[in-house]
Amino acid sequence: MMSRLGGIALYFGFVGAVIISQFLDVPRLDPNEPRRLLGLLVGTTVVFLFGLADDRWELKPGPQYLAQALAAAVGMAGLIFIEYVNNPLAGSPDARISFPWWLTIGVTLFWMMGMMQTVNWLDGLDGLAAGVTAIAALVLFVHSGFRLQPPQQSVSLLPLALAGACLGFLPFNFHPARVFMGGGAYVLGYALGALAIIGGAKVATVLLVMGIPILDVAVLIVWRRLRGGRVDMGDRHHLHFRLHDMGFSQRSVVFGYYVFSAAFGVLALLLPARQYKLLALAVLAVAALGIYVFTARRAAHQQAGPPPR
Repeated sequence: MMSRLGGIALYFGFVGAVIISQFLDVPRLDPNEPRRLLGLLVGTTVVFLFGLADDRWELKPGPQYLAQALAAAVGMAGLIFIEYVNNPLAGSPDARISFPWWLTIGVTLFWMMGMMQTVNWLDGLDGLAAGVTAIAALVLFVHSGFRLQPPQQSVSLLPLALAGACLGFLPFNFHPARVFMGGGAYVLGYALGALAIIGGAKVATVLLVMGIPILDVAVLIVWRRLRGGRVDMGDRHHLHFRLHDMGFSQRSVVFGYYVFSAAFGVLALLLPARQYKLLALAVLAVAALGIYVFTARRAAHQQAGPPPR
């Protein structure tokens, strides 16, 4: 069990860095930042404690989802919620689609729980979840600290803290791993989902960086439901497992994910218009689905064996 307690290092590394960042002399433009910071820290603590319990007792899906929803609710109490999305089809850069309160709650729950599940399922190969999360956090750091006008320097320190926790953990988690994050994957997913909202509601930026893992989760949920199975059932149908089973080494698969995530993260930072980001999301979706179909057919061919002579 001790090898699975990397979540402790991730939690204290992230929370400690966040607390230290509050003593730095940087401009703080958001009057609600203290409340959001409290919601982030308390919500992360809820997820951390639940992850420890899951590592110890292997909780059933019901308590898992309840704990995730509770953590998301704590975040919403700290003003961490999605109350609008930018309209990529409108000509004005200020065009938004606002949500009523009940849809705000639903969308935020869906986003936060989805991010926790995505990072948890991504934690299948050594170094994969920690590395991809670090890339996403660094993209959020650059976006909040340098791309937004005016720059949100104090907010940008939060994803930088998350990236630092991941990068500090990665040498122990990279293949061959000596320490595994276990329930710490939920901590990373919760923190990343919350920081995407806090950092200017740049959910689209995280969607680009995490596009392949998110699509992998969506496809598997639909596939498992169509087969009548449980959506939380563990198997080797995840894309990273398929690639590994095809003969790619763990490091090759992990570095491939890093390259895709970093490339689309750079696109998210450089593309000037929302329409281009929407197009990039579409390209990412098509590419990811193409890879998924290819690996599925390859796996089916390998299972069928060579044709009879």
